[in-house]
Amino acid sequence: MKQQNYKNHSKFVVGYHVVTLLAILAFLGGSIRNILKSSEDNLYSASLLLLLGFILLFMFFFIRSFALRAQDRAIRAEEKLRYFILTGKTVSNKLTTRQFVGLRFASDEEFPALADKAAMEDLAENDIKKAIINWKTDEYRV
Repeated sequence: MKQQNYKNHSKFVVGYHVVTLLAILAFLGGSIRNILKSSEDNLYSASLLLLLGFILLFMFFFIRSFALRAQDRAIRAEEKLRYFILTGKTVSNKLTTRQFVGLRFASDEEFPALADKAAMEDLAENDIKKAIINWKTDEYRV
């Protein structure tokens, strides 16, 4: 497995991000075509198919966002504990969840200083990731 770094750390699952989305969009497009060409006899079933298409589309986005939100909460708790273990102090309340998500890749040696810098300078998640010198791999991200 390749060493994880800023350029290759994001997760892109072709089966989910491409195949599933395209399948849902095709289903939605087909159901729109079906409702436009349907007769009065099958308007109800065509409407249900269209509704199902929208439900699938919403589920596609919400399922992923709910999983990421739960994982972000866990990351925030883990990184707060990590900061306390490394420094004996609590981390600044100024840090946002997005900043903690960026900090999770920092090695133990640079983590406390980078966390303090992120709080003082209000660094964005991306800027924090770019500032990391010794990248700590996280293979468990959803």
